[in-house]
Amino acid sequence: MADSYGAPGGGDSRGLNLATTATLFLAWWGVTAAGWVEPLFLPGPGAVFDRFLEVAREGFGGATLAEHIWASLSRVGLAFLLAVVTAVPAGVLMGMSWVARGVLDPPVEFYRPIPPLAYLPLMVIWFGIGELTKIVVIYLAIFAPMALNARAGVRSVAIEQIHAAYSMGASQLQVIWHVILRGAMPEILTGMRIGLGFGWTTLVAAELVAAQAGIGAMIQQASDFLVSDVVIMGIVVIGAIAYLSDLAMRHLERVLTPWKGKA
Repeated sequence: MADSYGAPGGGDSRGLNLATTATLFLAWWGVTAAGWVEPLFLPGPGAVFDRFLEVAREGFGGATLAEHIWASLSRVGLAFLLAVVTAVPAGVLMGMSWVARGVLDPPVEFYRPIPPLAYLPLMVIWFGIGELTKIVVIYLAIFAPMALNARAGVRSVAIEQIHAAYSMGASQLQVIWHVILRGAMPEILTGMRIGLGFGWTTLVAAELVAAQAGIGAMIQQASDFLVSDVVIMGIVVIGAIAYLSDLAMRHLERVLTPWKGKA
């Protein structure tokens, strides 16, 4: 039997997910209610929720919570779309052509393990402190896993399927569209999920650069003034949005690759 994520697992894990979340929340509440940790270091759930309502009404750092969220969503969303239209074709090319692999693989593999904070100063020198720098930093974080997963997906397509398609009179374009891309689609979608996660991970680093609004900028401003409840609130908001984004990607996976995980 497939689990809630569509992979062999023997049961539905949603109940266990809820139980784990509730346990973590209760542990957080218990530790803070008992006074084992000072509120400066770990504010309680009630204080964070109250701050959430306050920031939603009155704003923080010169922008409302909705404006912070929209700014971050716009940056991650645009970087993700740019990565989809560039990284996926690049990965497919690397999987199909040794020339493309030889040209594209070294730069991708070189920068992939480098933390965004390491090349952020260079991006500022090249592109200034505007929106372009933020989007480029997030884009670079998304590009590598998306391209490498697309390459792996193409390489996983059985050569027998390609030969069978050619033997039945399929053109090269038909083979690419109906055989190679179809076979690589599960890996491509997995790369999109991973890349989107990296995009949210990189958001705070990208918004360190003169951002007037954004969840990362809000967290940075709050940490400068030791406003711990806003920091925790920002972390929770990023986690919630990223989780909802991942759920949307999982749904897209089930729609586009219904055969994934089935014998």
